[in-house]
Amino acid sequence: MDPVVIPILVAAIVVVFFVAATVRIVPQARRYNVERFGRYRRTLQPGLNFVLPVADRINTKLDVREQVYSSDPKPVITEDNLVVNIDTVLYYQITDPRAAAYEVADYLQAIDQLTVTTLRNVIGSMDLEGTLTSREEINARLRAVLDDATGKWGIRVNRVEIKAIDPPNTIKEAMEKQMRAERDKRAAILHAEGERQAKILTAEGTKQKDILEAQGTQQAMILRADGESKAVELVFQSVHRNNADAKVLAYKYLETLPHLAQSDNNTFWVIPGELTEAIRTVTHAFGDRASGTGPPPGARREDADDDFDGEDKDHVDAPEIQPNSTLALDAVAAADEAAKQAAVAVSDAKAEAEAAGETRMPGRGRAAEGSEG
Repeated sequence: MDPVVIPILVAAIVVVFFVAATVRIVPQARRYNVERFGRYRRTLQPGLNFVLPVADRINTKLDVREQVYSSDPKPVITEDNLVVNIDTVLYYQITDPRAAAYEVADYLQAIDQLTVTTLRNVIGSMDLEGTLTSREEINARLRAVLDDATGKWGIRVNRVEIKAIDPPNTIKEAMEKQMRAERDKRAAILHAEGERQAKILTAEGTKQKDILEAQGTQQAMILRADGESKAVELVFQSVHRNNADAKVLAYKYLETLPHLAQSDNNTFWVIPGELTEAIRTVTHAFGDRASGTGPPPGARREDADDDFDGEDKDHVDAPEIQPNSTLALDAVAAADEAAKQAAVAVSDAKAEAEAAGETRMPGRGRAAEGSEG
């Protein structure tokens, strides 16, 4: 080998080593602390950096991104002397790499211990129920204390969260029983409220139904009464329009009389006092019409007025007859006999009237022919 080549190779190796020792490339979101002869010199920023070989060396490499630290469960005693295990989650970020490397030996351990101490101070002033329901307050107090303590370490605590609070098993069972009782209570209250509302609605519906039925019955009775009144009015107008006399009315009275005894629930009957007078009036009417003789209408009206003067013109009721007495049987027999006589009288009167009509028809024809001649 040529003696000149060897020195050239040695020089090249020395240059490569010198360049490799001088150039430092720092990744993004990283910070390198450089010491020169054991003393802090500077912090390398991301990108290409140059240092002195042999004199400068990189002491620490730090990540300045926001990081998450989850601590192990720590036992904490509450104000009511209950031991609970609390897990915390810490979100922090390195803001000063020099302080994080030289102001504290292990910033993670320091933060963990400070978190436990602060938790014991905060939880010690609260009972179990307050601890379980005041997580936001605990987080705010923890963050204030940690941010104040870690500021000189070059670390900013962005957020502190309580991940879990585990009370003893006996307390968990008691809490479950309490929650079950509360749920049963709410369920019973809701069920009672539902039944109450259902009863109220049912009562309202029944009330509305009764009101509507009563209104319907009222309207039906009003309409029925209007119809009956109009029917009576029409009958009254028809009677007056046709100028019906007392004979026709007496005949209709006798025709309606048998309907009084048609009901099965009647135990006694009242015989009107006008029965005999009505029979006499009808008999006289049909007798006079059949024979063609008799007193004139004026005389008959006067006789009828004289007959009615001796009696009550409004209404004469027979005395009530008890069904279990002997008089009741006699009254029943008398009523049956009177009804039979009335029916016979009516049928005889009809037959005589028909015969009288047939007899008088030829006379009327001859009279009509004589008048025409």
